[in-house]
Amino acid sequence: MLVELKAKSQVTIPKDIVQSMELNQGDQFEVTEDNGKIVLVPVVVYPEHVIRCLKAEVKEIKESIKNGDQPVFDSIDSLFEELDK
Repeated sequence: MLVELKAKSQVTIPKDIVQSMELNQGDQFEVTEDNGKIVLVPVVVYPEHVIRCLKAEVKEIKESIKNGDQPVFDSIDSLFEELDK
């Protein structure tokens, strides 16, 4: 597919790609160059306070696992089996 570089360095992503990747207006991308290729990677940006909360939760869970208070699953299937109970 050919696209054209427009004013202000804008490029339109073809509609079928937008639809197949379920992209929406306002989505953000990391843009890099890799051996002459322009690479766009969709990213999600979270506010700093959300990241801090997630890190705190992970720390608590790791501590629970270490203390034997948190179940550990060998596979995703065993996790879902437990969740289905």
